[in-house]
Amino acid sequence: MESTATLVQAPSVGRLFHDRVAASPDAEAYRFPVGDAWTSVTWAQAGDTVTTLAAGLLALGIESEDRVAIASSTRIEWVYADLATTCAGGATTTVYPSSRAEDIAFILADSESRIVFAEEDTQIAKLRSQRARMPALERVVTFDGTPDGEWVLGLDDLRELGAAHLVARPTAVDDAVASIGPEHLATLIYTSGTTGPPKGVQLPHRCWTYIGAGAESLGILTRDDLQYLWLPLSHSFGKMLEVVQLQIGFPTAVDGRMDKIVENLAVVRPTFMAGPPRIFEKVHAKIVQTIEEEGGTRARLFAWAFGVGDRVARGRLAGREPSVPTRVQLAVADRLVLSKIRDRLGGRIRFLISGSAALSPEVASWFHAAGMLILEGYGLTETSAGACIVRPDDPVFGRVGPPITGTEVRIAEDGEVFVRGPSVMRGYHQQPEATAEVLDPDGWFATGDVGELDDRGRLRITDRKKDLVKTSGGKYIAPQPIEGLFKALCPLGSQMLVHAEGRNYATALITLDPEALAQWARAHEVPATDYASQAADPAVHAYVQQCLDEVNSRLNRWETIKDFRILDHDLSIDRGELTPSMKVRRKVVEATYAPLLDSMYAGAT
Repeated sequence: MESTATLVQAPSVGRLFHDRVAASPDAEAYRFPVGDAWTSVTWAQAGDTVTTLAAGLLALGIESEDRVAIASSTRIEWVYADLATTCAGGATTTVYPSSRAEDIAFILADSESRIVFAEEDTQIAKLRSQRARMPALERVVTFDGTPDGEWVLGLDDLRELGAAHLVARPTAVDDAVASIGPEHLATLIYTSGTTGPPKGVQLPHRCWTYIGAGAESLGILTRDDLQYLWLPLSHSFGKMLEVVQLQIGFPTAVDGRMDKIVENLAVVRPTFMAGPPRIFEKVHAKIVQTIEEEGGTRARLFAWAFGVGDRVARGRLAGREPSVPTRVQLAVADRLVLSKIRDRLGGRIRFLISGSAALSPEVASWFHAAGMLILEGYGLTETSAGACIVRPDDPVFGRVGPPITGTEVRIAEDGEVFVRGPSVMRGYHQQPEATAEVLDPDGWFATGDVGELDDRGRLRITDRKKDLVKTSGGKYIAPQPIEGLFKALCPLGSQMLVHAEGRNYATALITLDPEALAQWARAHEVPATDYASQAADPAVHAYVQQCLDEVNSRLNRWETIKDFRILDHDLSIDRGELTPSMKVRRKVVEATYAPLLDSMYAGAT
């Protein structure tokens, strides 16, 4: 499948930013929390800040394509640091702040980063402990940490350096931006490392400016929109949203504190928000669990309202408008129930965007019944997070839409998805062999995903090629759809790992969401008070089995989960079970819990 229209791209992200500042200097660019209140800046103000910081980087000796790393949670300073690096001609290397010191050292050493923006003293301490392993690292610039006047500078110190540099060379930043071409390196983002050591993905400026132009060509966002951005900017998904904003010009509210999302949505009232499936699963699970526990009249009203909403939503997807009686029912359902769900997300959401993993069709349908369409997209770090996205006028749950304008998608004989287009990476940093394995001379990138295209060119991803498992009976099982279905149907579910490779039936390891589990335990008078004891309670086991029975009823016989174990803790990044982007490291988990998995096959023949 190919989308062949031509897009007009800026030559670089730095130029894109400068053009945005020039086009709408007095419009709101960003809003962000300061203490307990929100403040905002215009594009002109943001431009002044970025220019001064970029000049500071130039004063420190940053040259074309030099790597500048950022180890911080999502916040306005992250955005400024990234744009300043870009406008100085450098290339941003991203680091998850949750990463272990050893992992940070690997990324900074491999990328040869010369400067690091570190959020606070915890990040600085990690860097100090690994300093000998990072010979290229010259300086640390901290947002909230403690400067030492030598190796560690404060953000204000960088501003002072930049201001002095601009006095001596007023056009220094403009000259740097003018020197950047489409093939200059813009970012070096390291893969999450689910199957081995992280690889540095080289993404030149043309990747990001293409994504921006492609998003604008869809016509679904305008300058009147307001984005709420909490996603990790160290992930390509977050970077994509940052660039799309520059292209279109809408304002963005920035705050990466996950525990503030619900509170912030009520204050900010955005028109759209993006996130991984887990955030939508948690919203769905929280509301469904609360209603289930209340029971009685309210539960019946909730079920009726969502039934009406779902019937109308499905009809409209099929091109049918509801009858007059059904419209009356919908108005009542909306007033009593559905509008209150939307109000939890601020009440102004036009649509939501899901990416980075497969979204359960059940969760997507639930949101749609409530009047909020989730547009599911598809892409990898190697494709600058963007390759396909569902169109609002043609949504099909379970599919990730057709390719973005200018991108081609094809399916190999074994079902693997290949992508070609301007968003595809230059290659892996200092790994020509690994690059050749996935990127052929004609520009086709082997994604490692398995999927199919329908007759209208819409892509459906079934699983990761390496995650497919084959039972001893020769049947293939795709774990991800089963795991996604479980999390959609079980309000307590956090993680699930389906295990069946070489076995004669499928089993699963399950972890539960601590907050949801605690709420359920209180409602059902489970005496235990800590997670491990609650997870081991027979009543909890019976409830999870009930959810699993519903999952199994929707699967082929050979896919059904015959047995499961609930772990006494959730999976974690610290134990190496999850990547910094919260993806399960299957091989690590299976190796760690091999005896537990084996116990589910004792005596099996």
